[in-house]
Amino acid sequence: MLGHFTRSGSAWRGLGLALLWCWGAANAAAAVPCNASELAYLGTDGVGIRAVRFDACAGTLAPLGRPADARKSRWLLKHPRLPVLYAAAEGAEGEGRVLAYTVDGRTGGLSLLGEGAAGGAGTTHLWLDAPSMTLLAANFAAGTVSSIALLPDGKPGALVSTIKATGSGPHRRQASPHAHGVAIDPAGRHALVADMGADRVFVYGFERSTRVLAPDDAAAPRSFQAAAGSGPRRAVFSTTGRIVYVLSELTAEITALRWDASSGRLAPVQTLALSSAEFAGTRSASELALSPDGRFLYVGNRGESQLLVYRVDAGSGELTPVQRLPSGGEAPWAFDIHPSGQWMLVANYRSNRVSLMRIDAASGRLSDTGVALESPAPVSVLFVN
Repeated sequence: MLGHFTRSGSAWRGLGLALLWCWGAANAAAAVPCNASELAYLGTDGVGIRAVRFDACAGTLAPLGRPADARKSRWLLKHPRLPVLYAAAEGAEGEGRVLAYTVDGRTGGLSLLGEGAAGGAGTTHLWLDAPSMTLLAANFAAGTVSSIALLPDGKPGALVSTIKATGSGPHRRQASPHAHGVAIDPAGRHALVADMGADRVFVYGFERSTRVLAPDDAAAPRSFQAAAGSGPRRAVFSTTGRIVYVLSELTAEITALRWDASSGRLAPVQTLALSSAEFAGTRSASELALSPDGRFLYVGNRGESQLLVYRVDAGSGELTPVQRLPSGGEAPWAFDIHPSGQWMLVANYRSNRVSLMRIDAASGRLSDTGVALESPAPVSVLFVN
């Protein structure tokens, strides 16, 4: 029947896709059974990665100590197949490093498997391209993005390529480029780099067979020029791959951009302000992530210590506000959504508190469970099944 809709014109095709999308969303949570003994890890702005035992059935957290002494572990990432955890960290001389740890699922312990250079100082974000087994690192202080080969056992291998950006912005924090996030497009041909200092989403070439990043075309640049002083921090692709959501840190805005995969270009669709109308303080946005089914977008509003929920239109990708609520602490720096789509763990930096939120699968709305852990300066968080 849905095949008939597809052949009957764009309106029926859109309805058919929407029905499939909603059916998948309604059944996503049921497809992931709860586990009473899972792991989560917290990266901190000081020294140390903290381990947490998570009961996904009861919704409880239990601290397991500090299994690794990584310095300034600003981002955590897991290997898609192996029990390996990656951390973006800082070396003894301030250079960016990628640390790989073997995860002990029973105790939560971490054993250093290997490490490698990240291609610049101030590494803030990691992305793993599974088809090519390449790790991408965004280096904030250096304004660079690098590609790193991963070995079969999960260790970081050679630093394959590094691109240093140019540019600046009018804000006092924009004197030079500051790469804050990187993502590979679904086709594996481009790397999008949200640069807070240059007010751009740089679009670089990426070759999966060689793992090499290529600079933008100087004669006909693809990179997207964001509003002056906005400070792009992170960019994520929609589940369809046709929309890119860009979070601007300095103006606390979320922008939906249409992605042309063939040309590698972005075009604005919609921009929404995160700050409430009455807010008169310093605007600051921190993180964004889609629900596993792609129906909802979650955003951290650090300036007001809030979380915001948006409904994603299945056809246009446009966002509709659903909810605004306190983050369970002060200055939500990062969060992670459980694979089941039923839980969110929020790292509240200024209050040294990690809070557990419950997600309603039907509405996308969040509710604070009241369950929380104390952790010094948490800046990254990751569920590990």
